[in-house]
Amino acid sequence: MENIGQFLPMLLIFAVAYFFMIRPQIKKQKDEKKFAAALKKGDKIITKSGLYGKVVDLNDKDFSCIIETMAGRMKFDRSAISMELSKKLNTSKD
Repeated sequence: MENIGQFLPMLLIFAVAYFFMIRPQIKKQKDEKKFAAALKKGDKIITKSGLYGKVVDLNDKDFSCIIETMAGRMKFDRSAISMELSKKLNTSKD
């Protein structure tokens, strides 16, 4: 019985870390994958590096997209698009 008492604090630390750090991160990754898969032509987006643009074309083979900016068209991996910033951009009123 004493051995279980010794490991109880360690188990509690792992449980707290799982529910407050690991689980939310996994949920965020799933949401970002859904967001990237749901992109369509004409969506206004912001990349994680801060580049603003509009989706011109989507390629499902290599999971990339072509974004039109004021500087021209550029090809990005869909994972480079920021879900949070793009949602803020599309919900903000100009």
